[in-house]
Amino acid sequence: MSFLIVVAALVFLMIAAYRGYSVILFAPIAALAAVLLTEPAAVAPVFSGIFMEKMVSFVKLYFPVFLLGALFGKVIEMSAFAASIVAAAIRYIGRSRANLVIVTVCALLTYGGVSVFVVVFAVYPFAAELYRQSNIPKRLMPGAIALGSFSFTMDSLPGTPQIQNIIPTTFFKTTGWAAPALGIIGSVFIVAVGLTYLEWRRRSVMATGEGYGTVLANEPQHVAADALPSPILAILPLLLVGIANFLFTKWIPVWYGTSYTVAPEILPGLHAPVTTPVKTVTGIWAVEASLLLGIALVIVAAFRRVAAGFAEGSKIAAAGALLAAMNTASEYGFGGVIAALPGFVVISDALKSIPDPLVNAAVSVSTLAGITGSASGGMSIALGAISDLLIRNAQTAQIPMEVLHRVVAMASGGMDTLPHNGAVITLLAVTGLTHRQSYREIFAVTLIKTLAVFFVIAVFYTTRIV
Repeated sequence: MSFLIVVAALVFLMIAAYRGYSVILFAPIAALAAVLLTEPAAVAPVFSGIFMEKMVSFVKLYFPVFLLGALFGKVIEMSAFAASIVAAAIRYIGRSRANLVIVTVCALLTYGGVSVFVVVFAVYPFAAELYRQSNIPKRLMPGAIALGSFSFTMDSLPGTPQIQNIIPTTFFKTTGWAAPALGIIGSVFIVAVGLTYLEWRRRSVMATGEGYGTVLANEPQHVAADALPSPILAILPLLLVGIANFLFTKWIPVWYGTSYTVAPEILPGLHAPVTTPVKTVTGIWAVEASLLLGIALVIVAAFRRVAAGFAEGSKIAAAGALLAAMNTASEYGFGGVIAALPGFVVISDALKSIPDPLVNAAVSVSTLAGITGSASGGMSIALGAISDLLIRNAQTAQIPMEVLHRVVAMASGGMDTLPHNGAVITLLAVTGLTHRQSYREIFAVTLIKTLAVFFVIAVFYTTRIV
């Protein structure tokens, strides 16, 4: 019975998310309903002592990353740098390679720190124009955007500033550059297999005579390519964020040591010293600092364009960051409650029966990411519940924490893109398409991402490369 309660809570939250209801509201409802069915008297204490504690701890650590990432993406959009990058990619790669162009542009933006949600809005007008001129069916477009935005640059490539690559740093005391060789190998696998599939689909569909389409929704207006900034200037902020992230990751431990204490002698208003273990926040601080530099560069380089709408744009970015962070934090609180229930012990015992720590991590994170429809949410739930077990098992098997980090990050971006995933719903809404029209290609990318995790695990055990 206890196991069924946990399953029912997870299914309820999944259905609520699929139907479009707020996870911020329904995650605590699902969690507390499970507690009510288990021990009614514990509902209020669990809400205050577990759910809210977990939720607040997540916001404390990660909200600045969400906020700065959203603001960086917004100024990239407002400055027309995103439009310039897309136009340059079309010019130099060629319109005949539409899928490669879209994947390349999405990859540049997401690896540069732009939120996957922002990338969808920024790339869609140009992707639509490219598909229209090439007479490629529009319904195939979401698969290419998903491959470029939701896969290798989100969690596989070392150094990516996306939140899916940052969350494991606080659990495993690693950095965003963990296991660079494995990350690159996994990324090559995803890109090669993904582009092969998308090209096969394009040829197959176009061979039937199907074209771009006629009766379509949300068709963007033609985007004028004149008066765009130089693509070299446009890409500089993205390069700056990546390079600065790498350098800050190296420099911060040198500057602060293993821990840093702010004593009352420095800030007289403190009643007791405040000590920060630097290793647990190095990855977060590095991303925050690099995004700040990127934002500053965009504002300086395109001051007139950005200044005109910065007040309104920053509000939109802050609102989007708050919603995204609170959604994930609410799922994190949900996971904390579920992990405390008797039924979760059954699940934990089942996961413990998987002897290999890397396969254990991959299956656990992929399963929960799929159930919640969120890579960061599923990863947070899994790591909040079993990270200690994963660490112990990995140490026993002499597996570096960097490898565990990369496997967990990649696994979070596997089955997360099931139909109820927020990014998938946003992508289809923006492109004016439906699940029935376009989800087949997105699901194929989902399967490829999941296979890539086990491919990377096999490569590590075969070569011991990190």
